[in-house]
Amino acid sequence: MTKVFIDGSAGTTGLRIPALDALTRADVAFLCLPDDAAREAVSLLGDAKTVVIDTSTAHRVSPDWTYGFPELAGQREKIAKAKRIANPGCHAGGFIALISPLVSAGLLDKDASLTCFSLTGYSGGGKKMIAEYEDPANAERLQAPRIYGLSQTHKHLPEMQLISGLSRPPVFAPIVSSFYAGMAVTVELPADLLNGSVADAIELYETVYRGPVVRYSGEADPDGLLSAGVFAGRDDMEISVFGGGERILLVSRFDNLGKGASGAAIQNMNIALGLPETTGLALG
Repeated sequence: MTKVFIDGSAGTTGLRIPALDALTRADVAFLCLPDDAAREAVSLLGDAKTVVIDTSTAHRVSPDWTYGFPELAGQREKIAKAKRIANPGCHAGGFIALISPLVSAGLLDKDASLTCFSLTGYSGGGKKMIAEYEDPANAERLQAPRIYGLSQTHKHLPEMQLISGLSRPPVFAPIVSSFYAGMAVTVELPADLLNGSVADAIELYETVYRGPVVRYSGEADPDGLLSAGVFAGRDDMEISVFGGGERILLVSRFDNLGKGASGAAIQNMNIALGLPETTGLALG
């Protein structure tokens, strides 16, 4: 029987012996902790053979950890052998899914100056933000979307740059709105930044993303628009390219709590344990 431990406490200082014992004896441990607490929990493991999947920002750009986005070239094989797996950030995963293949294939220069905006449901802000949005007293104040990360120091930027293979982070505008779950990450791309055609980019995405979790679509919703919430409750991701001529939009859509969080963590666990990759996942 596989033993799974989930550490979701506020911190690990003074961790009780039974909890520490559970952490070190587990086959897989999910760390759902603030960054400092995640680092501390890992330090307590010592030489334990536990597969650790860290959902915090603490280890996403660490060379000693494997980045948990198996759809990237060669990454699934690394995850299968890894004992330390850094779960992607939600915004970051959507951006990386769009940009990393282009850079790897030479269709986009690593020095490209990119702009990204990302629409997310309020559940991405954690318990405090969920309570804020679900308080009826705040209904009018929070009905309009809100831009954050205004200082351009958002915690996802380091992994967005590093894992995508870029020499600089994008200009990034995350936007939270009054829907619970779902995400649409958009990169605005002048066509002259592509070392090739739009058709080349689409062909690459169709080759790289064949499912079952991430796939290329290129289709708008039936009304001709794109909803950021249509993947709520699911663990898959859709990649699309829109526009053409001089201006292109690259879009990834998924659930910030699915492929952007817990769904990605379960997928990584499945791979690390040698299980069928989609076990327990809700796919469209």
